[in-house]
Amino acid sequence: MKGREQILRVHVKNVTLAPTVELTKLAARTAGFAGADLANLVNEAALLAARKGKDAVEMTDFDEALDRIVGGSWRRRTA
Repeated sequence: MKGREQILRVHVKNVTLAPTVELTKLAARTAGFAGADLANLVNEAALLAARKGKDAVEMTDFDEALDRIVGGSWRRRTA
């Protein structure tokens, strides 16, 4: 978990985060994610926030991005 949190910190370095974002909780929810998966999560959350016109990425953006990534993976395997 600590390793994933450190990887997340690297990937969010150039992303403006809202004060509500808790990378420790996000790392706990991403068990089994590799570094590339975490990078994809950060990018997806940033894109979602940008599409909504937000100035910072919020925890809800990470939640939605995580749902898309996990749900998308599941849909591809069952299709």
